[in-house]
Amino acid sequence: MWRVKSLDAILATAEKKSLHRSLGPIQLTLLGIGGVIGTGIFVLTAEAAQKAGPSMMLSFVIAGFVCAIAALCYSELAAMAPVSGSAYTYSYAVLGEFVAWLVGWALILEYAVAASAVAVGWSGYVVGLLDHSLGIVVPHALAAGPYAGGIIILPAVLIALAVTGLLVLGTTESATVNAVLVCIKVAALSAFVALSLPVIKDANFHPFMPLGMSGTIGAAASIFFAYVGFDAVSTAAEETKNPQRNVPIGLIGSLGICTIFYLLVAAGAVGAYGAQPVMDAAGHAISPGSPLLAARCDELTSVAGQPLVCSREALAHVLRQIGHPIVGNLLGLAAGLALPSVILMMIYGQTRIFFVMSRDGLLPEALSRIHPKFKTPHIVTMVTGVGVTIAAAFFPIGQLADVSNSGTLFAFAVVSIAVMMLRKTEPNRHRPFRTPLVFVIAPLSIVGCIGLFIFLPPAAKLVFPVWSAIGLMLYFAYGYRKSHVARGLMEVPELSPDAPPTAVPPMPGAPAPGGKD
Repeated sequence: MWRVKSLDAILATAEKKSLHRSLGPIQLTLLGIGGVIGTGIFVLTAEAAQKAGPSMMLSFVIAGFVCAIAALCYSELAAMAPVSGSAYTYSYAVLGEFVAWLVGWALILEYAVAASAVAVGWSGYVVGLLDHSLGIVVPHALAAGPYAGGIIILPAVLIALAVTGLLVLGTTESATVNAVLVCIKVAALSAFVALSLPVIKDANFHPFMPLGMSGTIGAAASIFFAYVGFDAVSTAAEETKNPQRNVPIGLIGSLGICTIFYLLVAAGAVGAYGAQPVMDAAGHAISPGSPLLAARCDELTSVAGQPLVCSREALAHVLRQIGHPIVGNLLGLAAGLALPSVILMMIYGQTRIFFVMSRDGLLPEALSRIHPKFKTPHIVTMVTGVGVTIAAAFFPIGQLADVSNSGTLFAFAVVSIAVMMLRKTEPNRHRPFRTPLVFVIAPLSIVGCIGLFIFLPPAAKLVFPVWSAIGLMLYFAYGYRKSHVARGLMEVPELSPDAPPTAVPPMPGAPAPGGKD
């Protein structure tokens, strides 16, 4: 189970089924921005405020720093091996099949659960937009899950099913659509910053850290979700022109731009409206996503208006409260238009991780079966879509984001270990991009990932080992015996049924079938 699939074999496989290389540094940066800017900043601002208050600004810095040093490690591996599979492929080449399986299985939490979280976030903005702009009120029972006194989050269910259907049909979008949707999101955040910063009040920043440093780091562990998606750049390496230069540019460039936006948005939300956490009768902070918080929010809203931490459309809510209801509605519209592309990216990424694992024999070949008409892996797409829909229907966004983060942090830590090991085992291999001070940066990345994991809520920390145990049972029951590496099948034949067709450049974070894995 420690057998590895050498980098030479992985690169040979890529050459056999090489994809059309058409993405440049600007398109990659836009791909990263499109994948990163989504539900995290549009919705989790309220979640972070409940955990940290105004110090959520520091939480964004902490989470962004951990992502930045992880990005440097990703960049070296992605430039060395510009092939599909991301952290799963890198782990297979360096740490062996057992770790690669754990990483691939953990990526389910990153992609599938994250897709559910984005669907719930989209639902909040759409419900608010319908109410404030058209006067259409979605019944509470159909707009909230059982945790908030509802029955099902119906809009989240509908968008998850719609996106799954599009992926089964094989819908493709051009790089022009990618750029337009990224611009919509950036324009919406820019409008928020421009309108909120001029009216900030110093009093809204005090107390800055109402729940102490533990609350700030806890918020960073949750808000880490706002940065997830930058690794979409590395997974698109196989479709990139000059990936040795352009992949690092896309990774670090998209992270830098997004971090600046996040800090400005957080400052605007805190300073213009206030972001103090909601407390219970005893003066203790209430856990986000809990029935108690929902009840307390109802009480406060009926008396003095809705606090920021209680809003399911935080940024639009702030704009309405500071006298810009039309712009708030437009921001809600921008989120409604752009967030489905993030859902598409997440579900697509999940199906392609399954796809690569099936290609390696670790999962049944049926999962890589191609639809005869649509030429897409329809079975695995539908299975993934059903799972995403069920989670989106009943769980709060904060809990989904925390669970997603647990899988992502594990994958990032493994990539950081792989970079150091490869420096020792293959020191002479050509490295177009070298992680600076790798034996400082990589350990910092590992410590940062472990630290954020420790500060996740107990339920999220518990889900990860349970999920990993389920995955290990499946591995030893099937993948351990069926692995192509174990059977000596080191390459994918050029005309194999899983060889994806050449794809056009993708929409934000959501490549066409045959795009990024």
